[in-house]
Amino acid sequence: MKFLPKALVVACTLLLASCGINSVPAAEETAKAKWADVEAAFQERANLIPNLQEIVMSSAEQERATLDAVVSARASATRPEVQVDGDDLSDPAKMQQYQAAQNELGGAISRLLVSVEAYPELRSQDNFGRFMTQFEGQENRIRVAIRDYNEAVRQYNTTIRTFPDTIGANLIHGAEPMVSYEATTEGAEVAPTLDMGVN
Repeated sequence: MKFLPKALVVACTLLLASCGINSVPAAEETAKAKWADVEAAFQERANLIPNLQEIVMSSAEQERATLDAVVSARASATRPEVQVDGDDLSDPAKMQQYQAAQNELGGAISRLLVSVEAYPELRSQDNFGRFMTQFEGQENRIRVAIRDYNEAVRQYNTTIRTFPDTIGANLIHGAEPMVSYEATTEGAEVAPTLDMGVN
């Protein structure tokens, strides 16, 4: 009879372990970490805008209205009330607001880059070429961060819905599905391209 309590403790421990007591929080923390990578990638893109602003302002005054749209979209996308933290990842409305702001900024940048490609004096500038290399690299980092976040969300959502983890997810953790990042405008997930006129 002495071994009954130990056996009961071991059985309860195994039961809890198989019910998502550890796997649900681990999956949630992974998804939150991946979201932080997405935010960092978008912030790095926003940080490139002042460089673009200086380059375009010095070479293409006629594009001032389009440049102003980029600056305005950047300000909108970096407002505190638009930001999403780990606790908001299960709120579709907050995610949609964040995605819309980022898509607006990406679209404004794309329109500016397309409009300035007609100006040889701007295309030939070393600074503009360096900026384009940085910008293309940043758009790639954004795509990778979003892909990694969406995969972490898929794994988390699968974990909280799959037996036996669903028991711990619902009874112990009160877990809710997280929202994947989706482009809300067609083509928003594709980095803007610029024809530099090189054949």
